[in-house]
Amino acid sequence: MLIPYPITFLTAALATDVAARATEDPFWSRTSRWMLGAGIVTGLVAGAVGAIDYFTIRRAREKSVGKLHAYGNPLALGLAAANLALRQKRQTGAMPSAAEIGLSTATAAVLGVTGWAGAELSYRHMVGVAGHGDQHTEEEKRYVP
Repeated sequence: MLIPYPITFLTAALATDVAARATEDPFWSRTSRWMLGAGIVTGLVAGAVGAIDYFTIRRAREKSVGKLHAYGNPLALGLAAANLALRQKRQTGAMPSAAEIGLSTATAAVLGVTGWAGAELSYRHMVGVAGHGDQHTEEEKRYVP
């Protein structure tokens, strides 16, 4: 239930970057900065919950899409953090640079791939879906209530 927030905020940063360059209105540039910040914060929250799932549900670790999802999302957050760090070094409201737009584009692209991988885990492999097979081995059940 948490993942729509970072995906929305971080892809919106790309849209607001494009709007800033197209209109030269500093509102959009400031909005991009807010979208990146909100995306990083909500991404950290969603990532913490996702990490619990990844490390406690064996089938999540066994699937290649599980690894792609687990390791790709921190990459997306790292790109977003680098993007926000670049923006902190310039005047508020200044138009986004080509590097910043590139980072926004790369972040959105990575999220497209990791979002697909997460959907594969949930909808195709039923990882974390109640009532669809046992999520844990007998040994794991001793540690996971």
